[in-house]
Amino acid sequence: MCRSIKTLRPPYADEVTEGDVRAAALQYVRKISGFRQPAAHNAEAFDQAVDEIEQATAKLLASLQVRGQNRTA
Repeated sequence: MCRSIKTLRPPYADEVTEGDVRAAALQYVRKISGFRQPAAHNAEAFDQAVDEIEQATAKLLASLQVRGQNRTA
């Protein structure tokens, strides 16, 4: 588990920004690829992976229902 990725759902996070979701996606791709910054020939694949994971994360967070809390989406 990448320790620098924080939990982005209630009750652990009151307000989650697009920047928070992007940062988590970036940390995930960095961790699994082993690159902090990819070489030029890998930059497109790296950036595309970050974009896709960011979208999947936002979709997941929007669809989660946490028991005991009202859904606000």
